[in-house]
Amino acid sequence: MRLVVRQLPRPAGRRRDRVLRDGDGSGLKKPARTGPSQRQLRVAEEIRHVLAGIFARNEFRDPELAAAQVTVTEVRITPDLKNAIAFIARLGRSDVDALLPALKRATPYLRGQVARVLRLRFATDLTFQPDTALDYAMKIEELMHRPEVARDLEGLDSKIDTV
Repeated sequence: MRLVVRQLPRPAGRRRDRVLRDGDGSGLKKPARTGPSQRQLRVAEEIRHVLAGIFARNEFRDPELAAAQVTVTEVRITPDLKNAIAFIARLGRSDVDALLPALKRATPYLRGQVARVLRLRFATDLTFQPDTALDYAMKIEELMHRPEVARDLEGLDSKIDTV
C-alpha cells in the first residue's frame, strides 16, 4: 500500500514564502536604513530626561558629582535599545573629562534609575562621553569673525548680487 500526498494549489496573491532580495521579489524591497527609528529617538529622549532630572536634583553620594553641574545634551541608543551613549557638558566650563571617572563609578546607580522609570525589557547600559559640539561651534564662530574671513565674505556677497 502506497500513500499519495497531494499539494493543494495556493491562493493567488499570497507572498508569504517569498524571499526578498535585491532585484528579486517583483519590486518588493526592504527599505534602506537611513537613521535611528522613531522608537530609538523616543527612548533616547526619555533617557536624557531621566538623567537630566537626576543631575538637577544632585542625588549622588559621590562628592565630585554632587558639586558638579552637568548637562545631558544628547543620548544616542543602539537599535536593540541595550546600549546608550550620553553626551554631557558643563556649561561655562571645559573640564568634563575630569568627571568621567566619577560618572563611570555612578553608572550602576544611574542605570538602575533609568530602568526603574522606563520599564524596558532590558536595563540599558550607559556610557558617558563629553560633548564637544558647543566648543566646535564656538571655534567656528570665532573663525568666521576674523578680519581676513570677513574681508573674503564681503567679496563673495558682491559676486552673488551681480549673478
